[in-house]
Amino acid sequence: MLFWRVPAPNEAMLISGSKRQVQDTQFRIVTGHGSFVLPVKQKARMLSLALREAEIAEDCVTQQGIRLTVRAVTVFKVGDDAVSIANAARRFLAEQDRMEDLVGRIFAGHLRSIIGGLTVEQIIRERDRVAQEVKAGSHSEMEKLGIVVDALQIQEIEDATGYINNLAAPHAAAVASQARIAAARADQEAAEREQQAQALKAEYERDTSIKRAGFEAQTEQVRARASQAGPLAQAKASQEVIEEQTALAERQAMLAAQRLEAEVRRPADAEAYRRRTLAQAQADANTARAVSLRDGNQELLAANRVVEVLPELVDSAAKGLADSNLTVLNGTDGVNEVAAGLVGQGMTILNSLQGHTGSTRAPAGQDQDAAQQMNGKAPARVDRAA
Repeated sequence: MLFWRVPAPNEAMLISGSKRQVQDTQFRIVTGHGSFVLPVKQKARMLSLALREAEIAEDCVTQQGIRLTVRAVTVFKVGDDAVSIANAARRFLAEQDRMEDLVGRIFAGHLRSIIGGLTVEQIIRERDRVAQEVKAGSHSEMEKLGIVVDALQIQEIEDATGYINNLAAPHAAAVASQARIAAARADQEAAEREQQAQALKAEYERDTSIKRAGFEAQTEQVRARASQAGPLAQAKASQEVIEEQTALAERQAMLAAQRLEAEVRRPADAEAYRRRTLAQAQADANTARAVSLRDGNQELLAANRVVEVLPELVDSAAKGLADSNLTVLNGTDGVNEVAAGLVGQGMTILNSLQGHTGSTRAPAGQDQDAAQQMNGKAPARVDRAA
């Protein structure tokens, strides 16, 4: 509508010229709703209720006489009640843009007053206390101005004399010393851990090298055995062949010896014995014939005939032995014993004939002589009768 005015949510509309007055303000305060403003008779002005900020930078002197530069910030606004709006309107309606400057100066004065009664140490350690005292000291003035202080914070304290730095120097030195000690301890612990890690690494490398060397030695042994397996197997096979060949040669030698014994030695021994026996028998026959002819003994002549055929008998017996497949257990001695038995039988017949005729008898040891002839001795001679 043409004459309807509505203030913003953060504004208060002040209507002057109206007959309706509240608390002797000479103007009507409208917030949160609209109102008719009659032209010519009424006039409407807006007062901001928004939040404002004022920065403070003030040189202050402490109780110790040390000059400090204190930087602070305050946050304030016009109060929402009618009294605060009316007080602010009377003071700042035409100069709302200067409100921050005016409020800042008021807070600066109170800040100098509060800091003048404190030491540097108290200001540094109790900044909240300083802010609360400044707010409490300016409360009555802010109330008259219609201002509500929401917050006051001390941001920075500057010391041109270096008092604060010197005050912090022992603590800084102690902290630096502790920091260096902690760093040195940390470095020492790190070095110890590194040494332990290196020792563990060296031990691991040593164990690894030992195990690797053992594995390599086992591998080399296996390779050596594998490389020697062929020659060893060949040598073993050659040894077995040599042993078989040696055994075969021994068996062949034994067979050759047995063949030599059967085919050469025994026939040779039998032939030699035959000849010796024939010679002995011929000699004995000649001796007996001579005795018989001299004595004219007919029985001896019959014996002479027996003696004449005795060599042929012995010869036939020897040939039979030579051509037979008879196995003699004790070699040449066995053959000699067989031949000696044949000769002994012939000599027994001869002695029997000589006993009947009373002629000369053969010596008692003649059988033993015949046995000795099988051992290669000369045949015994038969002595003629006296």
